Amino acid sequence: MAVFADEFCGTIGGGHLEFEAIAQARQCLKSGEGHQSLPSEKRIALGPSLGQCCGGALVLQFEWVTHRDLPRLQHFLAAQAAERFQPLALFGGGHVGKALVHVLAPLPFHVRWVDSRDEIFPDDVPAQVVCEHSNPVQSAVPDLVPGSRVLIMSFSHAEDLDIVVACLMRQRQQQDLPFIGLIGSATKWATFKRRLAERGFSESECAQITCPIGVPGIDGKEPEVIAVAVAAQLLQV
Repeated sequence: MAVFADEFCGTIGGGHLEFEAIAQARQCLKSGEGHQSLPSEKRIALGPSLGQCCGGALVLQFEWVTHRDLPRLQHFLAAQAAERFQPLALFGGGHVGKALVHVLAPLPFHVRWVDSRDEIFPDDVPAQVVCEHSNPVQSAVPDLVPGSRVLIMSFSHAEDLDIVVACLMRQRQQQDLPFIGLIGSATKWATFKRRLAERGFSESECAQITCPIGVPGIDGKEPEVIAVAVAAQLLQV
């Protein structure tokens, strides 16, 4: 993590350990002695000395940075963000899509929000969300970032099916979409499976689609409730 006089970014896991590490770094910043007062390494027992019962020990490494280190710091933060944030393609700008975008806002996802209707997106979207008009909507599937999670919840079942087909075709070629979720009931999925079989997709290929979506045990149908259940499922992937 990077610690400044009045803010910080990143984390070493939170808790009292992080609190003490930030305090020590800021004390060095205020002391006027600069890097001379900064320990290069500090071994910490995660026990009584921190008022914790975790057990174990670790070593913190401290490093002084200045404006000359800015390019390296920017590279570090970009790499940290790339490791932490997962690409997510969300197809559908309806009520559930809008609720889901806000639920995902503080979570580690970069969202590509796609709809065939260019007037559907709200003016205010979270910083990590990019809105995209695509008509036909499934044409956005081939150039998704590898490793993208995909959620399909367009305004029509016909569009949903087209997106599912595009995702399965991509899976045949690249097998790089770790999660493909389709909103809907078991009845909807049974109909889709029949239509997919008619188009030549096997049982094992259809098994790559998760439908219904959302963690089990949450039965509410309000958009916000569905959004929470789906976000929890994404975090399990």
